[in-house]
Amino acid sequence: MDRYAVIGNPIAHSRSPRIHDLFAEQCGQAMRYEKLLAPLDAFEATVRRFLAEGGRGLNVTVPFKQQAWALSDARSERAERSGAVNTLALRDDGTLYGDNTDGVGLVRDLHAQGAHLGGRRLLLLGAGGAARGVMPSLLAEAPARILIANRTPARAEELAAHFQGQVPVQGMGYPALAGETFDIVINATSAGLSGELPPLPEALLAAGAGCYDMVYAAEPTAFVRWARARNAGFACDGLGMLVEQAAESFRLWRGAMPDTAPVIALLRREMAA
Repeated sequence: MDRYAVIGNPIAHSRSPRIHDLFAEQCGQAMRYEKLLAPLDAFEATVRRFLAEGGRGLNVTVPFKQQAWALSDARSERAERSGAVNTLALRDDGTLYGDNTDGVGLVRDLHAQGAHLGGRRLLLLGAGGAARGVMPSLLAEAPARILIANRTPARAEELAAHFQGQVPVQGMGYPALAGETFDIVINATSAGLSGELPPLPEALLAAGAGCYDMVYAAEPTAFVRWARARNAGFACDGLGMLVEQAAESFRLWRGAMPDTAPVIALLRREMAA
C-alpha cells in the first residue's frame, strides 16, 4: 500500500490524515497516510528515511516549507515563484517534485464563497510565509491590485517588490491603510488563533466586501467576528482552504480529484461536536 504523510513540527494537531483518508475512500484509492514529526534540525534526513521506507509523497507544514523547496529536484511554477513547497511527490526516476498548493486551495475556496478576484481590490494582511505561498495564485486571478499590509512595513514592501509585475502590488504598514477600501480582505497572519487582530481602520471594507481568514478553528476567529460585525458580504475561516489544498496534493499524487464539499461539511460537523 502506497504511503504518504504530513511532515512538520509540531504535527499532532494536523487534520491531514483524516482528510486524505476521506479522499481515498471516496476515490477508491489504496493508500496509507500518517503524521511525521521531524526534528527541527533533521528535516531532510526525516524525508529521506520516509522515502527509503517506501513513502511516495509528503505534505509539508510549518516550519519546513522553505527547506522542502530547497530539497526539490524540480518545482511547479507557483512553487518556484513563492519560494516555498508544501507538497513533495516522488517520481519514478527517484527525483523529488515540489509544488505549492496553498494558493490554489485558497482561490478555490474563495470561489466557493462566490468571490471572484478578477478586477477586484485585494488586501493581504501579513507578509510571512503564508502570504508568500498564496501570492502566485492570487496574481493569476488578475485582480486590479494587491496591497500587502504588515506590522513591519519593510517586510511588506519587500514581498510586494518580489511579486511586482502586470498586477500592481504595494506593501505598507497598517497605519497607511487609513482611507483605503477593498473588495476582498485576506488575513494571512496567525494572530486570530490567539484572539488578536491586526490594527485595522474602521472603514476598510467596500460595500459587499468579502473577508477570509486563512486559519481555522471550531469557533469563529477574531478576524471573522470583526468582519461579521462590519456586515461583510461573507466572512469565513480557512477550513475550506485546508481541504482544497489537500485535494490538489491528492490529485498530484493519485491522478484523481476528490469532491471537497462533503469533506469540508463533515470536518465542520466534527469540529463542532
